Amino acid sequence: MIATEHILGKNPNLLVKCQQDFLLLPEVCNAFTNMQLAAIKDKVDLQIVSSYRSFERQLVIWNAKWNGQRPILDINERPLDIRFLSDRDKLFAILTWSALPGASRHHWGTDLDVYDKTSVKQSGAGFELVNKEYRDGGPCHKLAVWLTQYAGDFGFTQPYLNYTGGIAVEPWHISYIETASKIEAQLNPKHLALELQNQAVSGANTITQHLDEIFKRYVLNQGHQ
Repeated sequence: MIATEHILGKNPNLLVKCQQDFLLLPEVCNAFTNMQLAAIKDKVDLQIVSSYRSFERQLVIWNAKWNGQRPILDINERPLDIRFLSDRDKLFAILTWSALPGASRHHWGTDLDVYDKTSVKQSGAGFELVNKEYRDGGPCHKLAVWLTQYAGDFGFTQPYLNYTGGIAVEPWHISYIETASKIEAQLNPKHLALELQNQAVSGANTITQHLDEIFKRYVLNQGHQ
């Protein structure tokens, strides 16, 4: 059993520094390093953009989006004007791209976002971590194709490769499936609800009203079905 505090992003004690101080579980760091070495042989510079994210960090991101201090994007990565959104619509719009604090896979030390650092640098363009950068013609397209073919050989999956009506497509997001699946099996909406009650989470009333749907669509990513 993995401690609830770890699952909620409240305790990083099991994590180790993995390349430029990114935090991951030891087995995930080892598997990623092996995958990185294989990618280099295929001229793909597989590097980490982000890995572990604490509950507190996710809370800052969430509150900033709810309060209009960070942009909220639609499913096609276009900015939304929150003045014209109901609280329910704003809630689900944020969840399309950003997890609730306590419900992010980035809390676990099993999940990370990756890019092709050399290709991005050679492109001469700024890097935004958006889908067009991973599609045909984008600097990370070769990486996206490589991951689809080979990530599974190293124990990784791409949980957000297809849109099911919940979380948006994120070809950059990879997950170490052996450990992540064990954590996913332990997810409990009651634990999440309890933690959120003790925190200054913007939109708390709206979240509480829709928590069952949030858990199914955006935590388990089961979409509308």
